[in-house]
Amino acid sequence: MYKCEREDEILSLLNQTGYATVEYLAKKTNISASSIRRDLKNLEERGLVKRSYGGVKIVESGGKRIPFDLRSHENSARKKQIAKAALALIGEGDTVFLDGSSSACFVADLLPSVGGVTVITNGMEALGRLSRYDVKTYCTGGMSSPENREVLVGGYAQDFLRRMRADVAIISAQAVAADGNIYDCYGEEIAIRNLMLAGARKKVLLCDSSKLGKTSTFWQGNVRDFDFVVSDADLNAFFEEPDPKKNILA
Repeated sequence: MYKCEREDEILSLLNQTGYATVEYLAKKTNISASSIRRDLKNLEERGLVKRSYGGVKIVESGGKRIPFDLRSHENSARKKQIAKAALALIGEGDTVFLDGSSSACFVADLLPSVGGVTVITNGMEALGRLSRYDVKTYCTGGMSSPENREVLVGGYAQDFLRRMRADVAIISAQAVAADGNIYDCYGEEIAIRNLMLAGARKKVLLCDSSKLGKTSTFWQGNVRDFDFVVSDADLNAFFEEPDPKKNILA
C-alpha cells in the first residue's frame, strides 16, 4: 500500500470513529504500528489529526486548508461513484464548466466517454487529465491560487468566465450544513464558482458524505441554487427541507 493510500485509509477510519488508538488503526489497516505512527506524525504536521498518548483524533476540517494531493485521495471511492452518477447529467455535445475541486477531477476522467463535449475549467489538474484525450478544453487563465496551487483564480479568470456560457456547471465545496448552506475555506474560489453557475443552464453540486453537517469560513450559496445535488448519501434524510427531485443518490 502506498503512503498516500495508507493516509487515506487512516483518515477514513478516523472520520468514522473520531478517535482511535494506534493499535486499532494497525489492526484495521493491516499495517505495522511503527508505520501507523509515522503516518500519523505526517498527518499531524499537515494539521489533519491531533495525537495524544496512545491514540489520535481527527481535526474537524471546517476552515482548514487540506492540500489538493491529499484531498484527491481522500474518499476517492465515493468521489468516483459520485462522478459516475453526475455523468448522466451531461449530454453529447454539451459545454461543461468544471471547477478546480478534486471531485470535479473525477468527472474529468469520465468526460472522454461523452461525445463532442467542450470543457471550461480553472483546475490545472483537470486540465492536465483532459489533455491526454481528444476533448476540446479551455483554461480560464488567471493566477495560481496562493492558498490552493492547483486552482486558477483572480481577475483574468473571472473576466474569461464572464464571456462564456455552458450547458452544465459542475462544482463542489468543502462543507454542506443541514440547512442547505454551502461553505468553503478558499475565498477566491467562491467568485469563480459563482460565475460558472451564473453562466450555466444546468447547475450541479457534487457532495460526498464526509462534507455533510459541517461549515467553513466562506459562504458559497445554498442547495436551493442548484438543479441537482449528487451524493453517496441519502440527502433527503439529511436536509431539514429536502427536495427529492434534485437529490441524486450515487
